This record gives sequence, C-alpha cells and structure tokens, in this order.
Amino acid sequence: MKATRAVNRILSIGECMVEIAPRARAGSFALGYAGDTFNTAWYAARALPGWQVDYLTAVGTDAVSDRMLGFMQAAGIGTGHIQRLPDRTVGLYLIDVTDGERRFSYWRDASAARMLAADASRLVRALDGARLAYYSGITLAILPPADRRRLLTALAGYRARGGKVAFDPNLRSRLWSDTDTMRQEVSLAAAAADIVLPSFEDEAQWFGDAAPTATLARYRAEVVVVKNGRRSIHARIDGGHLRHEPAQDVRAVDTTAAGDSFNAGFLAAYLTGSAPAAALAAGAVLAARVIGGRGALVD
Repeated sequence: MKATRAVNRILSIGECMVEIAPRARAGSFALGYAGDTFNTAWYAARALPGWQVDYLTAVGTDAVSDRMLGFMQAAGIGTGHIQRLPDRTVGLYLIDVTDGERRFSYWRDASAARMLAADASRLVRALDGARLAYYSGITLAILPPADRRRLLTALAGYRARGGKVAFDPNLRSRLWSDTDTMRQEVSLAAAAADIVLPSFEDEAQWFGDAAPTATLARYRAEVVVVKNGRRSIHARIDGGHLRHEPAQDVRAVDTTAAGDSFNAGFLAAYLTGSAPAAALAAGAVLAARVIGGRGALVD
C-alpha cells in the first residue's frame, strides 16, 4: 500500500482519561481530560497552527465519552480515527500533589483504549498520510500482547512507506506484567523509532543508566533527547551531541505533563525546521510554563 504523505499531519496514539486534579483551594478538584500522548497532542495542536493533529484511541458510547470527544474537537484535535465501543468506557485518574510533585491513582480496567489496536486495517488507515506518528511505552503497556504486535507491525509498515515514528518510553512498571517484559518491549519499540524521547529518571531506575549520556548511547535512533527535569538535557540530533540547560528560576506548582509538553514543544519546533538547539529550548520553555500551572493541560 502506498501512503499519501501529508506534509502537516501528526497522529498521536494512546489513551485519554478523565483527570481529577486538585484546585488551588484545598479540598476542591477540577475535572478534565488527559493522558500522556493526548497531552502531547493537545500542546502540539496549539504549537502547530495550520497542522492537523489527530488522535487514535478507543472510547465508549456513554455520556462521559461524548464529552471527552467534544473536548478534543474543541481543542482542534482530529477524532476521525477514534473507535467507539458500546461495552467499554474511558479510564479515570486522580492526581495528588505534594510540593509540586504528583502521585496518581488510576481506574482503567474497563478502558476502551485497551482495544485501540485490535483492528489492523483501522491502524493502517489512521497512519496513512501522516508525517509523524507518536506513541509511548504507556500505549504499549495497556494493550494485550497480540494487539501490541499488531501496532508495531502497522508502524513498521508505515515507516517502510516513508513515515516517521516518535516514541517516548515513559516507563510505568505497574502497567506491565513484569519489569523484564517492560524493558524488552520498550527497547524493541525504541529500536524501530526515528525519534526517541526518554526521561533519565525512569531510565536510571529501570535500565540502570548511570548518566544521561548512557541513556543517549543506549538508544540508537537518529534523534534521541534525554529529558532530565531541571538538570541538563542531552540530545543526539543530526549526528551531533547537544546539551541544553533548562531555566532554574521556575517554581513547580504541578509537574504533571512536564515531559509530555516538552515532547510537543520540541517536536513542533523540530518538524517546522528549527535548529536542533532551538528545538530543545522550545521544549524546555513549554515544559517550564506547564509545571507552573495545575493539571496536565495548562492554557
């Protein structure tokens, strides 16, 4: 199958959930919608005027799924590749924030998104014409093993037709059957990506990397950016090793979506021709703004 390559279309793949996040007033919460790859899509849609940013997932046919789709459409995110399943609904998570750091409680066992890769032909249609496909280790983790293989096969075919794949390992051990499987599956996905966007804290914990440069060396994609919170960001882009120092005068109110927003800022700049150093700075600036607000999606 020959793809019709669109210059200005991104397909983000994963799970969007109902988010219950604390407000500034103690004891009160706000309801929203978020999820790692959805967060990146939301920020990318804002950073790329004139581009089409589509989301690939599955939701239910209930009222909360209706409201989620309405929210996506209002944000300018394409929903034409979202499947609706009558026997499923969407997942939910609660954020607890202490000193700017967040903890999550999840309810996602009945999530329709677990079925997002059940139909190979649907995957091929969604990927066709995209300039970039973006997904994460969480996307892989929520899928049954057979569907995981189906998604990777579809992405391999998409790359063979000229598409580019960006992957954030986003290592979340609680979503996997065991840590060995997590490491194996994430490594396999990263090896088949053009852009890899790991976070050093995760990589140090689960792969034993002693420094960001070790993570950079382990992932062999043409573009690798190792996020590292307030510390130095290391990257390999166009064969060169770059280092970026994020601003240190940022007060972290809520670090939810810090990495997701960085990915959006970096990818938006990189895809539109910014120099590598400028693309890293764009990601860091957006992430700094996001952690100064509450919740995953900060206006």
